[in-house]
Amino acid sequence: MSQQRILVVDDEEDLCEILQFNLETEGYLVDVAYSAEDAMKNDLTVYNLLLLDVMMGEMSGFKMARAVRENAKTVHIPIIFLTAKDSETDRLTGFNIGADDYISKPFSIREVLARVKAVMRRMDAQKKVSKIEVVSYGTLEMQLDFKKVMLDGKEIPFTKKEYEILRLFLENKNRVFSRDEMLTRVWTDEVIVLDRTIDVNITRLRKKIGVYGKNIVTRLGYGYCFEE
Repeated sequence: MSQQRILVVDDEEDLCEILQFNLETEGYLVDVAYSAEDAMKNDLTVYNLLLLDVMMGEMSGFKMARAVRENAKTVHIPIIFLTAKDSETDRLTGFNIGADDYISKPFSIREVLARVKAVMRRMDAQKKVSKIEVVSYGTLEMQLDFKKVMLDGKEIPFTKKEYEILRLFLENKNRVFSRDEMLTRVWTDEVIVLDRTIDVNITRLRKKIGVYGKNIVTRLGYGYCFEE
């Protein structure tokens, strides 16, 4: 099993060193950044957890967390705030942004390690559940066992045909399907289906999946595909 990787972002260099040493002692791979701006220059997709201070330079930890949550490639990364801003309003702000935990300074290293382990365990449990059978792209997810389509964590109502078209696309990204092939694969139980029926379903599908609607592209003279 590969080591879990953590990014510590705090403008207190001494604190970063202490956290890095103790987390590495626990077996984690740890990188540090002394500002949110520097942290955002990294490829955040490689991290299993972000430890963020709130009060830093021009970009606060809250602002960085919002950017992480708004990016489909990083929306799933857990975030723990480590900060001296410990009012109820601050905590609510952190959790509303999407924090997985919020630890007030000063704190004990043992407490931080315990909370890091707790968040990591939750994420591992979620991954095991997701292995049941999930097809996804960014924050668009199809739970095949339950025949559900989720967008940004919320279920979207789908007809059977819309569901089957989306599954066909997500399981075969970048592949172009002709109308005849889509009719054969999706409308197997119907005798007569017009090409227009496919176009109507594609239009509805694009609207339902929000920003990912643009990924369903038309190849004139050939058909449709879900383009990454």
